[in-house]
Amino acid sequence: MTYGQIARLLEERYSPRLVGWAMHVTPEDSRAIPWHRVINSRGGISTGRVMPGQPDLQRWMLEAEGVRFDERGHCDLGVYQWSPRRRKARPAAMAGKKKSKRPSPLPR
Repeated sequence: MTYGQIARLLEERYSPRLVGWAMHVTPEDSRAIPWHRVINSRGGISTGRVMPGQPDLQRWMLEAEGVRFDERGHCDLGVYQWSPRRRKARPAAMAGKKKSKRPSPLPR
């Protein structure tokens, strides 16, 4: 997935750059959030400048999962990019209504 994809999923309330910074500060805890699987729109890693102690860590992690990079340091997004399935659009009449958790009353 790319930073831009995540920004679009969030209805573009955030920029791809902000998504990148959010991924950068992901805590290392029991949730094991796979921050390394988010890459830039060219299929490259963008963590080298923000992780000066381990500039290639993201690439190494992706390569350990089987992702292959070309000589420019980009992976083929046509092969490796994941996209969530689109949700079916709700009918316009239902768009503003919240789902009720209570069952509807029986007809009389």
